[in-house]
Amino acid sequence: MLTGESVDAIIYGALAALNAERDPGDQIPMSPDTALFGVDAMLDSLSFVSLITDVEASLNLDHDLEISLADDRAMSRAHSPYATVATLRDYILEVVTEP
Repeated sequence: MLTGESVDAIIYGALAALNAERDPGDQIPMSPDTALFGVDAMLDSLSFVSLITDVEASLNLDHDLEISLADDRAMSRAHSPYATVATLRDYILEVVTEP
């Protein structure tokens, strides 16, 4: 079963993969408040898509969960589930616990 800590680890793993390709001075911080999407985000659109794809792949391969994080439900929310690491974690937990 997924926990908040295990989902954080998945997201941080995807961020670490992105950081491995960045210059030392251009690293993405790893904290619950790290902006992933929107005005304050340190990710460009390609990096954002890579992050979401890596997270989905990890959920599928490591936890046997086939979910799409970029669906109409996520896109139509008043508050983006992609805003920060914490909001993405909470959204993933919501999706995987739905009946």
